Amino acid sequence: MTAHETRWLNAEERQTWLSLTAMVINLSNALDAQLQRDAGISHFEYQVLATLSEATERTMRMSDLAIVTNGSLSRLSHVVKRLEKQGWVRRTPDPDNGRYILAILTETGWEKIAATAPGHVEEVRRLVFDPLTQAQQRTLRAIGHRVNQASDPTNTRLE
Repeated sequence: MTAHETRWLNAEERQTWLSLTAMVINLSNALDAQLQRDAGISHFEYQVLATLSEATERTMRMSDLAIVTNGSLSRLSHVVKRLEKQGWVRRTPDPDNGRYILAILTETGWEKIAATAPGHVEEVRRLVFDPLTQAQQRTLRAIGHRVNQASDPTNTRLE
């Protein structure tokens, strides 16, 4: 095989690949639908609120928040603008370095995420954990870690 020859998937690899892509798409759609139905927010908006709720003083630099939520700074800015309109987040210049903007979860935002989290966690449990044995969960975690490392070796936040 030459360096430029395509390494086509065999039949078993193709089925694995198709199963994985379907799982990623279906899971994303199901979580988004549950959050829209029950809380009126998208899965990405939930991720932003949840990440801020776990941050020190419920505050993060926008650039760091974009990395942790796997969103571009542009996408995050649009989402935070919507969350600001709801009163759930506010933005302010970073007092330590005015070149950065801080996103801060408000008390109303905290109440929103606290009210939304139980339903979301139950849906995650129903879709991901309930169908799997503990051994399968450990295997899924190990597989996820290896695929994430291969696709983004600089990202260590999920270790």
